Amino acid sequence: MNKYYSRFIEKEVDSKMKSSGAVVIEGPKFCGKTTTALRYAKSLIRLNTSHAIELAKLETKNILRGETPRVIDEWQTVPEVWNEVKNWIDENPSFGQFVLTGSSTPADKSKIYHSGAGRITTAKMRPMSLAESKDSNCSVSLTELFNNPDADIFNENNDSNLEMIAHYICRGGWPLSVLAGKDIALDVTRNYYEGLFNFEYSENEKFRNKNPELMRMILKSYARNISTQAPIKTLRSDVMSSNNRTLDPKTMDDYLDALKDLFIIEDLSAWNPNLRSKAAIRTTPTRHFVDTSIAAAVLGISPSDLMGDLNTFGLFFEDMAVRDLIIYSSVIGGSVKHYRDSLGLECDAIIHLNNGKWAAIEIKLGGEKLIEEGAANLKKMSQTVNEDNMAFCMVLTATGAAYKRKDGVLVVPINCLTA
Repeated sequence: MNKYYSRFIEKEVDSKMKSSGAVVIEGPKFCGKTTTALRYAKSLIRLNTSHAIELAKLETKNILRGETPRVIDEWQTVPEVWNEVKNWIDENPSFGQFVLTGSSTPADKSKIYHSGAGRITTAKMRPMSLAESKDSNCSVSLTELFNNPDADIFNENNDSNLEMIAHYICRGGWPLSVLAGKDIALDVTRNYYEGLFNFEYSENEKFRNKNPELMRMILKSYARNISTQAPIKTLRSDVMSSNNRTLDPKTMDDYLDALKDLFIIEDLSAWNPNLRSKAAIRTTPTRHFVDTSIAAAVLGISPSDLMGDLNTFGLFFEDMAVRDLIIYSSVIGGSVKHYRDSLGLECDAIIHLNNGKWAAIEIKLGGEKLIEEGAANLKKMSQTVNEDNMAFCMVLTATGAAYKRKDGVLVVPINCLTA
């Protein structure tokens, strides 16, 4: 269980350690932040017990003393750490002195007096992609596709099937679940989920005052609307009708903010391209989780449940695929968004690089009919959007072979993809 699988974020942290005094690795609990941070550490302090937190509040500057790079784990429990790190770097200027890890936003943002610009930089960590968990054969690289869109690809991919993908969805990308045997991996993930909402002793009043049951109700609504552009008012109505209760808009917003602060939900915003048509862009974000296993856990969905309901399977698969695309795209300086316009044209994922290049991706379970639908949609996309910087179109599938169609559209199973 001490085995370590390398993470794509390491490249980002390496770069930022060479140009900043401190790097903050933020992300959900259980995703491997501390384990990865310790690869850079020459000393460590953990602020994850009430005793350690109280001592750190009394003498915050003293917790910075130690051989550098120094890891300060769960720094957000003592927000003053941010200011002390910034001041320390001002007084002792050099790069790569501190790595801070955090699984939520600070308890009191008012105590962060400085932005940290020029001294502190942030890297966001997510659960493991299929490439990181070694569940992808990594035969198709996003980086190589952007560099050479005309390259031929082919992989028979005979080792994958829908049952495996259903297992990956419910297991998630949590390192301890990945490293556990298949027979207990789902139990490890369920145990993680059950501990998510234990706020009784939280230092953060914002979380301590939240009703865990209401938070689960809201998450259930999110999971029922996963991979859709459901408006917040629809989610709120779903919570009220499903649980026979009232829920005012402000309370709903407060709980959604808390779920975002805990890095549990992660909506996909809309892409606004240069259109050839007069279509209006629909800006409602697509509802997504930082890891699909949370949605499966909150609804009590198992791999066999997904196999018995292909519509739900498709929506959950899209959510997992977006997780992986975000991770892979970050390696090459890209962001992932969705597209939807007033004429009804939609695209599940647009990868947009800093240099202006972009790629359109439709996410389908697979099979000839769904692949044809995805390819037809992508062709409409290329006719609607200014394609000068368009690198490639891809149908991302759950299973099947990786290949290039005669029309140039790539068909790539998720377990063939990597950064």
